[in-house]
Amino acid sequence: MGRSLVTGGAGFIGAHLTAELLSRGDAVTVLDDMSGGFTDNVPTGATLVRGSVCDHELVDDLFAEHRFDHVYHCAAYAAEGLSHFIKRFNYTNNVIGSVNLINASVNHDVKCFVFTSSIAVYGTNQVPMTEDMRPEPEDSYGIAKHAVERELAVTHSMFGLPYVIFRPHNVYGEFQNIGDRYRNVLGIFMNQIMQGQPLSIFGDGEQTRAFSYIDDIVPCIASAPTVEAARQRVFNVGADTPYSVNQLADAVRAAFDVPDHPVRHFPEREEVKHAFSDHSRLHEAFGEPHSTPLDVGIRRMADWARSQGPRSSGEFENIEIERNLPAAWRAESGAGG
Repeated sequence: MGRSLVTGGAGFIGAHLTAELLSRGDAVTVLDDMSGGFTDNVPTGATLVRGSVCDHELVDDLFAEHRFDHVYHCAAYAAEGLSHFIKRFNYTNNVIGSVNLINASVNHDVKCFVFTSSIAVYGTNQVPMTEDMRPEPEDSYGIAKHAVERELAVTHSMFGLPYVIFRPHNVYGEFQNIGDRYRNVLGIFMNQIMQGQPLSIFGDGEQTRAFSYIDDIVPCIASAPTVEAARQRVFNVGADTPYSVNQLADAVRAAFDVPDHPVRHFPEREEVKHAFSDHSRLHEAFGEPHSTPLDVGIRRMADWARSQGPRSSGEFENIEIERNLPAAWRAESGAGG
């Protein structure tokens, strides 16, 4: 039992993590700017503070008031492909915002800083991805995540801040923002089916990912501060079996009982073709996690999505570089990774 801060706790992973921490007896404060989250996602019992990790004065005041034992940093704008075109926004939110939290954690003697990074740090042609591989990120989002990982390492060396880093990948499930047109292919597909639109896929759809059901990864993240073998280490976390985007489209159509729902292919975009991870290190430190079959997890998410109905999918308003922006992102939702 402790005092925990969850950034991005009104979003997808953060909301599930908040619920898990509450079930363990923690007092949880959620910090979220609501740019991708929803008030209804925040579990009863948590304290919601509306604000941005980029507001260092707000962050400092929160730490001074609550004296957090643990910080779980989930807040990020996690659109890998789009990050090429919003570099300033990406680095401000994903690096500077993280640094604000790290500074406050050092100054207020936080006992453990848990950071949700991404397999985007690996880059391409490194499968299965293992934690001892040299990171070669190929997009601005992956570069930002790797920068924060390195910052935590040097901060521990200089100031002794304990930390644990997780690299989740392609996580899906209830509470995911299905209205986000730039990320979360499963949510995009479900939203398109409910809106009567064709499923949009970049390229031939043979790019592969290991899709990870949310309930299978959250317990590890929540327990990280109490696992001594996890301190100052990086862990891949997620499912083991990769599936193609075409297979995913079939699974989503089956979950909605529309096996013949049309698909529209867009030109291939700049992205890692195949990405899946090895989880041996995670299993050694945390034990064997539960693994939900893909069809079961997708059907659970589909049932939830139907209960919510379709959500609007607006364009990102602050594109910084227009050159080479995929056409699908200019006019209608696109998916593929």
